[in-house]
Amino acid sequence: MTAAFLHGIVLSLGLILPLGVQNYFIFSQGALSPRYAAVIPVAAAAAVCDTLLIALAVSGVSLLVLGLSWMKTLLLVFGVLFLLYMGWIGWRAKPAAPSEKDSQRGQSRRKRIGYTLMVSLLNPHAILDTVGVIGTSSLSYEGAEKLVFALACVIVSWLWFFGLAAIGRLIGSQDRSGRFLGALNKLSALVMWAAAVYLLWSF
Repeated sequence: MTAAFLHGIVLSLGLILPLGVQNYFIFSQGALSPRYAAVIPVAAAAAVCDTLLIALAVSGVSLLVLGLSWMKTLLLVFGVLFLLYMGWIGWRAKPAAPSEKDSQRGQSRRKRIGYTLMVSLLNPHAILDTVGVIGTSSLSYEGAEKLVFALACVIVSWLWFFGLAAIGRLIGSQDRSGRFLGALNKLSALVMWAAAVYLLWSF
């Protein structure tokens, strides 16, 4: 049991630590939020998506689905188009003035959660990593050990996304001029576009 739990923790950390599209999005949302409470739904949405992907990978369902070549192609096309769109949105975005943040909070919450779901579920790189690595690694375990392994992966995801959002909020709160947040939007867009190009190249 202990070995399966530690394996899940180490494996999940190795997959989640690189600053990819999903991580960068959560961090930027933390930095752009007026307070930490506003970014909690975004972090929770990302964690829920990861939990779903891990559950599908460990159960073997996703291995069967992604075994279809047309499914991989469809996932890639949707993922690339979404990343290009998100990059365009990020490049054009301007940080809201302090007086505008309160008025925008309610109307943007659903939109931000929707973007989080798409970044998490339409990110082919993250999905293939989860299925290919976590799903394959879980084949070494059965019964209770497999559940412990999956639980360890889920715990890492939840702690990571909430912690990443908190770090983003801390850094963003120090930006009084708005220059950092403006540069963060541009950099976020470049990361999205680079990820889209990488997906096309790897295909």
